[in-house]
Amino acid sequence: MSVSYLPETPSQTAGPYVHIGTVPGFAGLAVRGDERLHILAEKGDLIRIEGVIYDGTGAVVPDGIIELWQADAHGHYNAPNFQGWGRAPTGGPGAVWSFQTVKPGATPWRDGRPQAPHVSLLIFARGINIHLHTRMYFPDDIAALASDPILSMVDPARHQTLIAHHRFVDEVPVYRFDIHLQGERETVFFDC
Repeated sequence: MSVSYLPETPSQTAGPYVHIGTVPGFAGLAVRGDERLHILAEKGDLIRIEGVIYDGTGAVVPDGIIELWQADAHGHYNAPNFQGWGRAPTGGPGAVWSFQTVKPGATPWRDGRPQAPHVSLLIFARGINIHLHTRMYFPDDIAALASDPILSMVDPARHQTLIAHHRFVDEVPVYRFDIHLQGERETVFFDC
């Protein structure tokens, strides 16, 4: 019996079923029902980072995925006992994504200059062929923001699209970072 193979298809968007492959527990599949990919740290000075993704019309994107990459509290990547990577779906009440982690420390840029503490975010959603990449900076690092080598390359009028809003909920620092895919409030995205 011969087996025939179908040719590969052109690149497609993530589609409305991206959750099934990346966070099957959230999609309701029993394969991995206890996913905790949104929890990067359980000890230390914990913070929460949360937000919503909006499309170009201002509508909430209820079926996207956010990946977060960051250094530990001392500015080290690949640190022992710290994952440094997480994944969260945008589904659920209000389509809010969130991560429990620690605030990252400053990390060096290629030339050795310190970067302001930040997290890198990758956005996957239907209608997006290749993930989008942005950064979220912390508003309480004013001096570090002023000298950050990446932020200095961004039009100052667009800085606010990269800086989170800060508040406390039950004594836990919460950093709110909404992502706008298009429109007047479009978040700055990077080619990298």
